Amino acid sequence: MLIARLIDNVWATRKAESLNGLKFMLAEVIGGTGAGQHLVVADIISAGIGDRVLVSTGSSARKMLDECEDIPVDAVVVGIIDEDCNVE
Repeated sequence: MLIARLIDNVWATRKAESLNGLKFMLAEVIGGTGAGQHLVVADIISAGIGDRVLVSTGSSARKMLDECEDIPVDAVVVGIIDEDCNVE
């Protein structure tokens, strides 16, 4: 799991049908060895730009999508961080 900050929306009007209905955002990893890395994440909890979030990656991320584990998604927002954890 990663800690990241959501920095922008990602709009894709044409995409694979299995991705329809998902909201995508651009996230920047904060803290740890991946700090500064950018990821496109599926936001299933309605987080917003500027929120610090928990991001699940890989097969664990796909399991968060109820419909099917075959959806081509690598990262999903699974939580919004409420408290300052001194990660930056």
